[in-house]
Amino acid sequence: MACRTSGAKRLLVRIVRTPDGRVLADPSGKMAGRGAYLCADGHCWGAALDKGLLARALKTPIPESLREELAAMSATMTTNDREGGQRGEE
Repeated sequence: MACRTSGAKRLLVRIVRTPDGRVLADPSGKMAGRGAYLCADGHCWGAALDKGLLARALKTPIPESLREELAAMSATMTTNDREGGQRGEE
């Protein structure tokens, strides 16, 4: 979203605003509601939240609980990227 990266759905994280107005992460990618996708690189998530891009895409404010959940997920993804690197790099 913030980085405007496109790719296969399985490489993106879906955030959904459900018909009853809840905003949550949708790991299955199949929940009913308005969805927005974040790339799997946690670095751009902060920008999507700070600049209001995610709230604009979902047309609703992002709850603090989801912000914390995304921050934790982002930190985990960033740590895994640093530790594992990419295959084929030497």
